Amino acid sequence: MHGATPVILQLLGGSVLLLVVYIIAQGGFEMPQRGMLWNAGPRDGWQPPAGRFAGRARRALANFQETYPAFIALALALALVGKSEGAGALGAWVWLGARIAYLPLYLLGVPWLRSIAYGASLAGLAMMLTALI
Repeated sequence: MHGATPVILQLLGGSVLLLVVYIIAQGGFEMPQRGMLWNAGPRDGWQPPAGRFAGRARRALANFQETYPAFIALALALALVGKSEGAGALGAWVWLGARIAYLPLYLLGVPWLRSIAYGASLAGLAMMLTALI
């Protein structure tokens, strides 16, 4: 590929930054409760339950990881076949925006809006898939 980076690949790069935000949120809430030794160690054996926000951040990260492989595959496939603009890029924007909204909604315990954000992320993946096929 020559010239400007396709939007879909720029969004893929943005998604990596978002993954880092999710990881930092999870670690940032969990480490103060479990301590530096837990963080640096192998984390074997029984661990006390995480606090409210640490548990939510961990579950939000796991939820992100459920849809992230599909996003990566679809973004790369769209770029590969030259369909990285239009409906495919719009679907990627929808997925990314929904995943950005999802983390604070989950951390704050907002039930219905969080579910809508998750559904929107799935709709974004569906838009990307439709553009691909």
